[in-house]
Order: sequence, then C-alpha cells, then structure tokens
Amino acid sequence: MYQTGIQQALNEYHNSGVLAEANGGADPHRLVQMLFEGALERIVTARMAMEHGNVALKGERISRAIDILEGLRVHLDLQKGGEIAANLEALYDYMQRRLTEANLRNDAAMLDEVANLLREVKTGWDAIPGERAAAGTHG
Repeated sequence: MYQTGIQQALNEYHNSGVLAEANGGADPHRLVQMLFEGALERIVTARMAMEHGNVALKGERISRAIDILEGLRVHLDLQKGGEIAANLEALYDYMQRRLTEANLRNDAAMLDEVANLLREVKTGWDAIPGERAAAGTHG
C-alpha cells in the first residue's frame, strides 16, 4: 500500500524534472523527500506568478502543491506513526487550506507561511535515516 500511495502522489510531481530518479528505484524515504521538494517548488513558482499577475499559472501551481500535500496526508500510516502521524495529518490539512486561501486572496504571505512550515517538516524528514523512515509515519 505504501508504494502505491507514494506512486499516486508522485504523479503530481511528474513534470518536475526528477521523475527519472523516482522511476529509477528511489527508496521510499527519498520519494517523500522528492514530494516535499516538488510542493516547495510549486509554491515558489506560484509566488512568482502571483507577483507578476499570472493568475492562471499561480492557480495551477497552488493546485498542484495542494495535490502533493493531499497525497502525503492520505498516505500517512496513522497506526505506525501514532501521534506524529496524526500531527502531520493535521498540519498537511492546514497547509492545504492556507494555500487555497492564499490563492483566493492573492496573499503571498500565506504562501510564505506554508513554504516555511513545509521546509520545517522536510528538515525533520531529511534528518531521519532512509531505512528508519521507511518503517515510520509514511510507511
């Protein structure tokens, strides 16, 4: 189930230029890192599009970031991950709502807030050795 769920979320990361790594057998820990990176890239692009008045690109990139977060959220292993997984689920949900609100209000500060939160989660995830993470909250 883990691999299938991550693969579904990676579909949202398809156009990022690192799909070859994902298809090349990257371990589950690395796949989650790639999803974090993909969401962050989309938020940065959305912010730049917002600054330049490109409404269509802004909305598309925010939508894709939301989709990646949804993939991460729904594939948390709440049984194995316990309180940490439950907290991540709530945080991913919060970030999705803030991104939606940022899109509606054209608010770059909200995009920055989500990007900062996501960077914090990614930093924590990056500190976990790959083999241990595979057995953790996302696996």
